[in-house]
Amino acid sequence: MELSPKQRKCYSLNKIKMTRLILPLLLIAFICGACSNQTSNNKIEDIPERERPDTDYVAYKASSMTIDGVADEKAWDEAEWNEIDQRWLGEPYSEDDFSGRFKLSWDENYLYLMAEITDDKLVNIYEGTNQYWNDDILEIFIDEDLSGGDHQFSYNAFAYHVDIDYDVFDIGTDRNAHYFNDHVEVKYGASGTTYTWEAAIKVFDDSFERDQENTPEILADGKQMGFALAYCDNDNSEIRENFIGSEVIEGEDKNRGYIDAGIFGSLELVD
Repeated sequence: MELSPKQRKCYSLNKIKMTRLILPLLLIAFICGACSNQTSNNKIEDIPERERPDTDYVAYKASSMTIDGVADEKAWDEAEWNEIDQRWLGEPYSEDDFSGRFKLSWDENYLYLMAEITDDKLVNIYEGTNQYWNDDILEIFIDEDLSGGDHQFSYNAFAYHVDIDYDVFDIGTDRNAHYFNDHVEVKYGASGTTYTWEAAIKVFDDSFERDQENTPEILADGKQMGFALAYCDNDNSEIRENFIGSEVIEGEDKNRGYIDAGIFGSLELVD
């Protein structure tokens, strides 16, 4: 049937309207399909090993504490476990080679640490301040005011390296390593290849100056600090085979704790 001029005009107008309606719908469908394909291409390797909140450590106040390497205080029964499970340096390792976890507590004078470390070989090759990081070392990171930032050659934060002879090392403002044994009282006890470390740590702010009299901070409920814990594991070679920490560190360079306090987690003290 032949259409009249008026009918042909109406038909054309309707066709234009339909085209204007369909084209946006097609465009939306195309975009959604592209988004779907992009999501489906995500790989497991792109997901961080473990996500942690900004304030990821809590320490409850202790009524009494004895540093003897025996975790029989009531405070440890009430404290939360935190894992040392992030491989910062080295190749994959077995649980027999290393595994670690820890708890935290506090009073007005000290931050307390109890770490349970499984290490199949304890190694202490180097003497004094010479390459102490290549021995078996418990490394305690503390940033008193949670300010983050560089602390490699300053006391903006501390990276206490505690060896199996209870010596404590960190780098000073003169860019040399020094003993800080008076900052950390520590003992450990052993059951097979599992070691229970207990430590009482004095907390100093960034006004600290070595070889001068310094007053530790008085700790109180609600105080927040930067904190992380790590372990240097040497299985009897010239250098450590692994460096394992408690914090997820983005990027390829994960050995930044002794320089950058920004990689520390946030610790809150709770009464």
